[in-house]
Amino acid sequence: MNYVCKRHSVFALTILSGIVLVLSGCGAGTPAGKSTISSAGIRLPSIISDNMVLQQGEGDNTPIWGWADPGKKITITASWGGKWKATSDANGNWMVKIKPGKAGGPYEMTISDGNPITLKNILVGEVWVCSGQSNMEFTVKQANNSAQEIADANNYPQIRSFNVGRKVIYTPMHNCNGKWQVCSSQTAGNFTAVGYFFGRELNKQLNVPIGLIHTSWGGTPAESWMSREYLENDPNFQPILKRFEETSANIVELKKKYREEMQKYDSISPKLKAEGKPLPPRPEEPIGPGHAYSPTGLYNGMIVPILPYGICGAIWYQGESNAWRAYQYRTLFPAMIKNWRDAWHQGDFPFYFVQLANYDEVNPEPVESDWAELREAQLMTLSVPNTGMAVTIDIGEKDIHPKNKQDVGKRLALWALAKTYGKNIVYSGPIYRLMEVQENKAVLHFENIGGGLMAKGDSLKGFAIAGADRKFVWADANIEGNTVVVSSDKVNVPVAVRYAWEKNPVCNLYNKEGLPATPFRTDTWPGVTDSRR
Repeated sequence: MNYVCKRHSVFALTILSGIVLVLSGCGAGTPAGKSTISSAGIRLPSIISDNMVLQQGEGDNTPIWGWADPGKKITITASWGGKWKATSDANGNWMVKIKPGKAGGPYEMTISDGNPITLKNILVGEVWVCSGQSNMEFTVKQANNSAQEIADANNYPQIRSFNVGRKVIYTPMHNCNGKWQVCSSQTAGNFTAVGYFFGRELNKQLNVPIGLIHTSWGGTPAESWMSREYLENDPNFQPILKRFEETSANIVELKKKYREEMQKYDSISPKLKAEGKPLPPRPEEPIGPGHAYSPTGLYNGMIVPILPYGICGAIWYQGESNAWRAYQYRTLFPAMIKNWRDAWHQGDFPFYFVQLANYDEVNPEPVESDWAELREAQLMTLSVPNTGMAVTIDIGEKDIHPKNKQDVGKRLALWALAKTYGKNIVYSGPIYRLMEVQENKAVLHFENIGGGLMAKGDSLKGFAIAGADRKFVWADANIEGNTVVVSSDKVNVPVAVRYAWEKNPVCNLYNKEGLPATPFRTDTWPGVTDSRR
């Protein structure tokens, strides 16, 4: 069976004219960024090149675009059959929507204004954007079992990766440095590990080529990946822009102070390490112009250049850098998803993301946690249509970059296989639905229980319970049918239950398919980040 992405194909003439307007900022014959292929007149963005993977689908819905001299007649012919024409506008922009061939290949495509360019070794299949911060940037060669994974990469030549070059810019840039690479033992070590293991699972299950467009940058917050328009449209995000503007206005003085603080930090750190003493907090670099963490900079430099390339959907691994403003992430993250969907003009395409893994030291008693609140914000984002969340609360390490990216990719792929490609599989672990209080016990009900609830180990761990005093204590928890019953002899009348509610919880609730339950809480009491913006 040929599985095809269930995506919306909503390119219309009005949208097409909007795309041309966006591209017109490049100017006639001078597209921003580096174009990898050109003839005497035609210039193509780097993402449209040899070895690319085109998104399969029905009808003329796959955009091919570029630049030429104004008023040029452009003809595109494809080896799978088909011929399309366009004329470059007064600014030299042109775009054609073509019908891709059947899944597979290799194919060729010729683009000509009289001086032809032929693109070779093209595949047609499923294309996914892979984005976020360092855990998406994390490469195959850094992952568990990397030597064997790299050796095995020769078995997957139908996987291709395009790595978007790093760029911070505050006006839209319509091209980027990058090239499509065929998966092999020579190339796969530098692929995004999460993206690769996700794509490999799709390739195995669907038997179609997979294209991965990797665009990520370590340490970056979500607002770096959003347009200024979307940040300005919500009052909740105004502090982000105000903070950046104030820092930018005082950047010289702030950078001087930062350098002085770093000198002090570097001078005392070796002595403290030798004495076994804890280090003070590392000084934070001011986020001013050109900084990767600044708002809108990566959207303009690393998302706009790949618009409007035809995709099936996106996978996202990010949130660590927004944890200190977790409540804000409840609206910021959905706004970013809407921003991307509106920019691509493909409707509500699939958007699957990774909930933060466990990390850091284990606390002996229940505590408040900004990371727990960030995970809650991610869980709440499942209310956005056509989204999914891979829970990774069981595969983290004391290192903020856990090496088990294989399971991350597989868990993301489960969502895609079930929700995007229609396979009848269990794709999620248990998700809390509601609580009933029965005398001194709290009875918890769940969705996505699959074949049933189970504990990995002798008994359930990770549950805390509180009464009206809001003081949480560790609780006894037992599976009874499709529910979990929670109680403590220290709480006579339960009011709230929390599960895995800390940065590195000890927890072990799963369904029988081996997928972990997401952390949750039944209360809505104020958290540690609810006033931070």
